[in-house]
Amino acid sequence: MPDRPEIVCLCGSTRFVDEMSAANRDLTFAGVIVVAPGVFRRAEGHEADESVTNEQKTALAALHLRKIDLADRVLVVNPGGYVGESTSREIAYAHAAGKPISFTDPQTSSDTA
Repeated sequence: MPDRPEIVCLCGSTRFVDEMSAANRDLTFAGVIVVAPGVFRRAEGHEADESVTNEQKTALAALHLRKIDLADRVLVVNPGGYVGESTSREIAYAHAAGKPISFTDPQTSSDTA
């Protein structure tokens, strides 16, 4: 038994801000340490964070890979099975790092980029 709570990294499109928030809440109430995107650039129906420069986007992507490094496992938030290009890269990174990966919704091959 580890001497700390499990750490889970949430991955997925930042357009799914509500679903990410719900997964974060559920895991937190279950006693899990959650690391997740901190900037939501494409939040549909919500005010997105102010415009993000290309330099900031690159830095955020690299930072998220470090969050995956910290995690015991990865949970992909993928409503309707959707997995975009950035999330696909994160999944490949987590897989290469030997992290267990699970999905909130069944994944369909046509939805991956």
